[in-house]
Amino acid sequence: MAKQAQFEELARQLSAVGAVKRDLGRILPPECPTGSAAVLTLLGRHGSMRMSKLAELLAVDMSVTSRHVAHVAERGWIERSSDPADKRSRILHLTPAGEATLEELSRRSTELLAERLGDWSDEEVDQLIRLMTRLRDSFGDCRATAPHLRPTAVGTAPVPGAPKATAEAMDKVTVTSAARAPTPVLEPTPTTTTRTPA
Repeated sequence: MAKQAQFEELARQLSAVGAVKRDLGRILPPECPTGSAAVLTLLGRHGSMRMSKLAELLAVDMSVTSRHVAHVAERGWIERSSDPADKRSRILHLTPAGEATLEELSRRSTELLAERLGDWSDEEVDQLIRLMTRLRDSFGDCRATAPHLRPTAVGTAPVPGAPKATAEAMDKVTVTSAARAPTPVLEPTPTTTTRTPA
C-alpha cells in the first residue's frame, strides 16, 4: 500500500495534467472548439446516439449540448434524424465530413504527443498507457458518478481532495494507443455540473 506522502505527490502531479490538456486544446482548428471536438469524439467512440445520451456523456445540461450539436451540424459534421422508437427524439450520426474532421483531430493530437514524448522509449509510453488505463478503471466512469473516498486502512487518512483532482484530470485527457481506432486525445470537459437524466 502506497504511503500518504506518495498519494499527496500523485495528486500534485495529476493537477499538472491540465497543462497537457491546454496544449492539446491549442492545436484544435479554429472552427472546431473543445465542445465540438468532444461531440465528434464521443460519436466516433460510441456510435450514433440520442441527444440525451450525449448530454449524459458530456456531463452538461441539454441546452449546452444543443449548442455544441448545432455548431457541428452547421458544419455538416453530424446529421440529426428522427428516432424510430420515439419521434420526439433525434438520433445523432457522424457524417463522412465529421469522420474526416475526427481523423484530422486525431492526427494533430498524435503529432503533438509524438513531439512532446519523442525522448520516451516505446516501453515507457506503453507503461504510461497501462498505468493511466488502470487509474481510470480504479475510479470508474467519472462522468456518471460523483467522486467518493474509498475506505482506508486502519491508521491511515484519506488525502483531502485527491480523488476529485484525479478524476477531473483523468476525465480531461486520454492517451490513445495505436491499436485503437483513431480518436482525439481530448475528452469532454464539463462546462456545468448540471446533469441530464439518462
